[in-house]
Amino acid sequence: MEDKTIVCKDCGTEFVFTVGEQQFYAEKGFTNEPQRCPACRKARKEQRRNQGSF
Repeated sequence: MEDKTIVCKDCGTEFVFTVGEQQFYAEKGFTNEPQRCPACRKARKEQRRNQGSF
């Protein structure tokens, strides 16, 4: 395994999917690579959390 550069599908920023992250994903059984950068993942998570608090 080696680090991979991926382009975020939301903002278009390139981010690195590190070997450590890839190993974590594999341990959890995730088969897909992330499609969003960490900042967009965090923003999306916050958005989903706020929608449920009404």
